[in-house]
Amino acid sequence: MSTANPSELDFSPAPERAPQARLVRPSLSYWQDAWRRLRLNPRAMISLAIVVGLLVFTLVGPMLWRLDPANQDLEQLSIPPGAARTAHIVEPYTAWRREATPGTGLRLASEATTQSVRLVWDAHPSARAFEVFRDIYPPTHPPTQSTQDALGIPLGEISPQDGLAFEDRLALEPITYYYHVVPVGAGNRLLSDARETIEVEVTRAITLEEATQRGLVSTGKKTQVGDEVELAWHPLGTDYLGRDMLARLMYGARVSLFIGIVAPFLYVLLGVAYGSLAGFVGGATDQTLMRFADFVVALPFLLFMILFKVLFGIGPGESGIIPMLIALVILGWPATARLVRGQILQIREESYVSAARLMGSPTGYLIARHMIPNTLGVILVTLTFAIPSAIFTEAFLSFIGMGVAPPTPSWGSMSNEGIKTMLVSPHELILPAIFISVTVLAFNLLGDGLRDALDARMRSVE
Repeated sequence: MSTANPSELDFSPAPERAPQARLVRPSLSYWQDAWRRLRLNPRAMISLAIVVGLLVFTLVGPMLWRLDPANQDLEQLSIPPGAARTAHIVEPYTAWRREATPGTGLRLASEATTQSVRLVWDAHPSARAFEVFRDIYPPTHPPTQSTQDALGIPLGEISPQDGLAFEDRLALEPITYYYHVVPVGAGNRLLSDARETIEVEVTRAITLEEATQRGLVSTGKKTQVGDEVELAWHPLGTDYLGRDMLARLMYGARVSLFIGIVAPFLYVLLGVAYGSLAGFVGGATDQTLMRFADFVVALPFLLFMILFKVLFGIGPGESGIIPMLIALVILGWPATARLVRGQILQIREESYVSAARLMGSPTGYLIARHMIPNTLGVILVTLTFAIPSAIFTEAFLSFIGMGVAPPTPSWGSMSNEGIKTMLVSPHELILPAIFISVTVLAFNLLGDGLRDALDARMRSVE
């Protein structure tokens, strides 16, 4: 353009299709820009995928894996994931006649199965009786002073007059056992130096009648004693009562995620409304509202949980899910209200809020249109921390018997049950603990990504 002699053409509108009039990219709304920035955060997107996967696992999983979480498979107790599922067909159990068995020392009288383990041994000149022990850990060689008494479970005391034999039928599992037979001398003193030990590999056994009743025998195949059959499949193993871990994790997710998501959502929503009102109005109203919030913080959660259980008529051994939800909602909102109030006190002094006031915008419009959207980062961070807190609260209450009661599964109650058997069956504790940990981590990382994506100050302006 000539600055010396401007003409009318210099001030004419640009042609509609002129290259100078094109936008570099289309204008994005607040939510479109937030979604674009969220997609650029790989951790947030992976966490979002995990959360969606958990919801599918919870809602769709039970439709595909149609197995009652309360059903017990007594042939497969505390089996780990991927364990062998074969069982040998054996004759129905008959009483043992304790017949003489060839050999010397401590030995087996017959094949060791989950039906019974039959032991025989030789006499000892100084023994007035024999103590029989069973252990799952191998003995120390040579035995030290600290391990001489670590012989396992005492099964019984056998007198020589009753025969030098013993039959074990106490909750046998298809694992390796170590049996110890220790002579008892004068004064009921165990002659540990003369003890005998045998390693026994127990095989899973089932009778033909039981296999037929459970549908384990093919109709077109002739099955007889000595054959092997495949037991029911449990992808993630079973617990100490023979219940399928996958089914219990699916149904337990419903309880844990219901408490972990619904309760924080409700009390965060209540805290947002309460804190917004207190921060925007200010003055004596603000002070009165916040002093009431301080009073609610001082109320004991456990006491209210007990009172709500009594009010709803929930006795010992019954699940208190609804009282837990109500107690969390009534007592959990003050922290959110404080955070939102602080943000509102800061935002209400901004120039765009003052401009909206001058234009006659009502209070509700100012809060909903200008203030709450600018506090979404704080609200979402609070929500993501509240979700794991609620899950842990449910686990704690289930641990002390005030939350979810058996046989209703939840991740917290399953972890509590898994603690009892963690040394011999660690998968019963590890699996629900993994689900809790992954859920908590996913919500935290997703919340961090949403906080950055929804921060109005980081919105693109180009």
